[in-house]
Amino acid sequence: MVDTTKHSDEILTAAGRSLQVQREGGTHRPGPSIGQGSAKLKWQNRLKKIRNVALAVGAVWIGASIIGLVIEGLGFTGLMAAGALTLGAMYVFGKYPKMKIPQRADLKKGDARAMVGRTELWLEHQRPALPPPAMQVVDQLGVQLDALGAQLETIDQAHPAVNEVRELVGEYIPETIENYRKIPQHLRNEEHAGKTADDRLTESLTKISGEVDRVTRRMAEGALDDLAIKARYLDYRFGGAEALEDQR
Repeated sequence: MVDTTKHSDEILTAAGRSLQVQREGGTHRPGPSIGQGSAKLKWQNRLKKIRNVALAVGAVWIGASIIGLVIEGLGFTGLMAAGALTLGAMYVFGKYPKMKIPQRADLKKGDARAMVGRTELWLEHQRPALPPPAMQVVDQLGVQLDALGAQLETIDQAHPAVNEVRELVGEYIPETIENYRKIPQHLRNEEHAGKTADDRLTESLTKISGEVDRVTRRMAEGALDDLAIKARYLDYRFGGAEALEDQR
């Protein structure tokens, strides 16, 4: 007589290992995220896969339990069929939906906050095709875009700087990289008008990086002014450090 409990435990153990692999991103591990915005989008996609796997596996075993009650036991064949369905469901729902890389036309859609995360994800996809110096600037841009995204969480979307963000992040960054990628690879290291395409790309991205920093600082000016005013008020209301020492 077949020990169905033992086989059931083996199937569930295998299913658990498969789910763990899917949680870790499958057998193909993506490169590190350049920023929190892109990491968040990838994590949301992974959570969706985990949810789908859990629902599918639950449906298989609930269905198997109901059938087992009706026919008074699944038997070895039924248990193996349920196990095969479990592994199949975990493979399919753990693989799909795949992470959709935004197209350039998608970058400016929606609000500016979402645009920053999509641009980070798009930059990650472009990064392997760039020369090493430009890769370093892209990594720096990831950190800067995170700071910019944090500012956009609290700023009024009607603020004049938001339109500047849309132009800078949604147009200049992708346009610069796409223009570079149109150049055949064997010509990118040849000098043209005094510089190579690799050099021009790195210089252009560095300038954009400086502009991203400038816009971030501009949007932070209001909060910095508010903090300075509050600090002056507290000094006036309670006195400076010397006054606090005198009160002790």
